[in-house]
Amino acid sequence: MTDENTQPTDDAVDVSPDRSFDNVDLDDVVFDDEGDDQGLFDDLLSGEPIFENKEVLRPSYTPHELPHRKDQINNMATILVAALRGETPSNILIYGKTGTGKTASAKFVSKELESTSQKYDVPCNVEYINCEVTDTQYRVLAQLANKFIENNQAFVEDRIAELQTLREEATADPARLGDTGFDSPDAVDARIEDLQDDREEMESVPMTGWPTDRVYNTFFEAVDYEERVVVIMLDEIDKLVEKSGDDTLYNLSRMNSELENSRVSIIGISNDLKFTDFLDPRVKSSLGEEEIVFPPYDANQLRDILQHRAEVAFKADALSDDVIPLCAAFAAQEHGDARRALDLLRTAGELAERDQAEGVNEKHVRKAQEKIELDRVVEVVRTLPTQSKLVLFSIISLEKNGVHNVNTGEVYNIYKRLCEEIDADVLTQRRVTDLISELDMLGIVNAVVVSKGRYGRTKEISLSVPIDETEAVLMSDSRLGDIESVQPFVQARFDN
Repeated sequence: MTDENTQPTDDAVDVSPDRSFDNVDLDDVVFDDEGDDQGLFDDLLSGEPIFENKEVLRPSYTPHELPHRKDQINNMATILVAALRGETPSNILIYGKTGTGKTASAKFVSKELESTSQKYDVPCNVEYINCEVTDTQYRVLAQLANKFIENNQAFVEDRIAELQTLREEATADPARLGDTGFDSPDAVDARIEDLQDDREEMESVPMTGWPTDRVYNTFFEAVDYEERVVVIMLDEIDKLVEKSGDDTLYNLSRMNSELENSRVSIIGISNDLKFTDFLDPRVKSSLGEEEIVFPPYDANQLRDILQHRAEVAFKADALSDDVIPLCAAFAAQEHGDARRALDLLRTAGELAERDQAEGVNEKHVRKAQEKIELDRVVEVVRTLPTQSKLVLFSIISLEKNGVHNVNTGEVYNIYKRLCEEIDADVLTQRRVTDLISELDMLGIVNAVVVSKGRYGRTKEISLSVPIDETEAVLMSDSRLGDIESVQPFVQARFDN
């Protein structure tokens, strides 16, 4: 029988009887090497795992205990305990640099608040919003409205089920209505119908398309549907104010004067200690009732935090003695950033696993530090505006041609040619100087003002990041795809 998919060729194999496979055990041929086959991932899985629970080292994880934040946590708790008494807690503003435990502490207190409210049967809800993602008034109000609409729908469903059971029991025994507030089965039926009507009217808010006033009214009605205390946690609150102004905060902070059943409290979390300077005085006075500052961690505190997480994250004896102190020391240099310390420890563990090492050592931490720094540079460069990318590429072009301590005039000359190449607007030299200062602030270049005597002052500029990797990121921008064509111009300029 011939395989219909096989095409005859001049080199067809001779399968005449004297070369048949009658004496060959085909099972041996097919399965003989089965035990030696290594798939793509088999070799990677052959090493012993180092991690026990890697998620513990991620920023999204909320630990059961937060070392060195007891004072701040207790301060928050003493303010929010009013919610458990059915009162309105004061609004709270939490300040501190990135990685100082602000969000983790606030989430920890919120979990405790909700669990305690269930214990004492006190209606209390905490809603968390990251304003870096949800950064407009419409989105914030829509997200909050839909959360409370979902809660209200669940409440109505449960209540209807309870009343239907009560209705059945009251039909058999009217005395069952004794302490329920209903004087007859018909009254129960009427309440069930009202709840069913409410459920049908609960319409979710689309993420676009409604007037903002309608979204706010829907949110207001959803919050006030039943008696409860609501705590709204706005993380990165300064991003919301920067993008959309303070209208959202004004509306939220003034709600309590109109609510009948509920009470609302706001917790704002910010890395910017001065963001309230831009708020309307009325918003500032109503929002900033209580302020809590989170100072940076020092190296010893970071060591405690890492030790606490490492006990859960890694298998026993997976870390050499110098790993945690080194991670803490690196992060302490970055303004006491615990998030950076955790990323460093996790990345070091991942690198050790890729090397199939028995544990994590100093070498892995140093490699992780280099990798994280490069990843940071890549992300910063990738998200630069086009004009800043052109300025940066001008500096790279000059350095690649052997020019060190580049001055602003040289950068501007190359920058103008690059703008011509991609048909971009040419900024003034003063504006380009400002862009260089911004790159300096981001740590991408190092710009030092140097006096040239009677010739004035200029900036001497040098790269602070790996040149080849940075150039590769710039070249990945589709608009800068033809930028290499300017290299002959740069080369010719220096050949002359």
